Amino acid sequence: MSIIGLVVIAAWLGMGYRLFEIQVVRAPELAREGLSQRLVTREMAPQRGKIYDRNGNLLAMTVEAKSLFAVPDQVTEPLYVAQQVGGLLGVDTQTLYDRLTSDSDFVYIKRQVDGVLAEDVLGLGLDGVFAHPEPTRIYPAGSVASHVTGFVDIDGDGQEGLELVYDDQLRGVPGHAEYERDRVGHVIPQGYTNIVPAVPGTDLVTTIDLPLQYQAQQATERCVETTKADSCWAVVLSVETGEVLAMVGAPVFDPETRQTLDPRCDDAEDPVACHAFSNFIVRGIYEPGSTEKMITVAAALEEGEVGVGTVMPDVADELELLEGACRSGDDEVFGCYRDFDEHDTQDMTVAQIFTKSSNIGTIEIAEKLGEPRLVDYIKAFGLGEKTGIDYSVEAAGILRFDAGCQTCWASAAIGYSVAVTPLQMAAAYAAIGNDGVWTTPHIVSSLVDSQGESQVAGIETRRVVSPGTAVLMRNLLASVIADGTGRSAAVDGYRVGGKTGTANKLGDDGRYTDETRASFVGMAPIDDPKVVVAVMVDSPSHEFRTGGLAAAPVFAEIMEQALHRLGVSPDGALG
Repeated sequence: MSIIGLVVIAAWLGMGYRLFEIQVVRAPELAREGLSQRLVTREMAPQRGKIYDRNGNLLAMTVEAKSLFAVPDQVTEPLYVAQQVGGLLGVDTQTLYDRLTSDSDFVYIKRQVDGVLAEDVLGLGLDGVFAHPEPTRIYPAGSVASHVTGFVDIDGDGQEGLELVYDDQLRGVPGHAEYERDRVGHVIPQGYTNIVPAVPGTDLVTTIDLPLQYQAQQATERCVETTKADSCWAVVLSVETGEVLAMVGAPVFDPETRQTLDPRCDDAEDPVACHAFSNFIVRGIYEPGSTEKMITVAAALEEGEVGVGTVMPDVADELELLEGACRSGDDEVFGCYRDFDEHDTQDMTVAQIFTKSSNIGTIEIAEKLGEPRLVDYIKAFGLGEKTGIDYSVEAAGILRFDAGCQTCWASAAIGYSVAVTPLQMAAAYAAIGNDGVWTTPHIVSSLVDSQGESQVAGIETRRVVSPGTAVLMRNLLASVIADGTGRSAAVDGYRVGGKTGTANKLGDDGRYTDETRASFVGMAPIDDPKVVVAVMVDSPSHEFRTGGLAAAPVFAEIMEQALHRLGVSPDGALG
């Protein structure tokens, strides 16, 4: 009995100690462990911010879709499911069958499916097939504004355009919900709950005018069809503010399929690269040709080296800066320059040189200016460096003034030996329209957060020429359309100014080919410019090889629409 009593006492003491340890010594620790076993944390995805045009039209928004998934162990007829569901959703039958017969415990059938279509699939009553809600990004304007907005990937992360540049602001801040559940997964009503709501992403209000964007898009598509060009790009800038009113290109990009819609890509050496997103306005570089002459002449006028009426004597149609250059038929010796059209040697005023786009006359003007000052003005007008636009992966362009290069200055004066983006040329011309003040181009005018607070994007300005020089250049640009190479750019009811550009493309061997890049940059109305439009046509057919034939008509069409959209009163000029 004594032994039994001692055993009982020892057992009670052991249990007492154990209870003391659990309920007193380790009570806080075990309580935490118990809570962690019952506690579930779920992330709450924020609503991605919307993107609007300047008029409040939606360019991008997030809606709820359904993602269909399967639990392979529960799928009783995988082949039937693959055939039926694959047919409804456009998913490859074999690929889906392989997923359904895999060892995974969870496989996606297709993500972000339209709600009605998802219900049709669920309505088949297939074992092991389920759906869960998932946000998806849609673009109400479709391909019209895709070169502006860019796109997101399947997980909602910005990949291109504004979606990428402003990804941190658009995505918002995720929230989370913590709650207790029992062993079978039911929420414990009186259990611990902590909900931190998600903070919606910031909305973007852009400077884009959607109706103008649409009309410009149509114009570029018609250009490609008419000229058989590889592509056509156009950008519209507000002269006074630097706002991008439209930025378009053809072939178009479809943000839903995330592909450029160009049938030629099917036969390309690299179809994937061909279908990839591109934006030549910001990223593509080309030799601008005669549109560059605006900078050369403006610099010479500003420095007082010439006046509009200054006579340049004996302007020929050919100039040989290096001996033997013009006798070399294979471009082995650089330094031979020719005008586009042959003409007799003659005296020409600066105005005539600019209006008729004489290469030789422009080089002679640049010679008076000198290479150092020419380079300074080219840089001042924004060439050779990024404009600073709020867009992804902007190209800086190229300024080639190699040490020892005896002809680079002459080439640069007429738009060779430099490579620019269409946006850089548009901004340079906008500086002339803005009385000599260069302004940073920008696409986003404000950011509006969840509290409704608006933040206006900042811009920079700098003076590049005097107001007087700007006025002289605007009148010269007007003469190009009235009497020179840009007649096809005329707009009925408005006095318009601009410059054609035609530059041969370099081949893989570094020599110039017969293919061209034709461009036109101009502004209107010329006495008080409101809008600049730049158009670049890549590789038009030979009959449309010049800027006057390929790009000027597109400019006229877009400019007319832009002036009407802005409510600019006609100044009485007839196109």
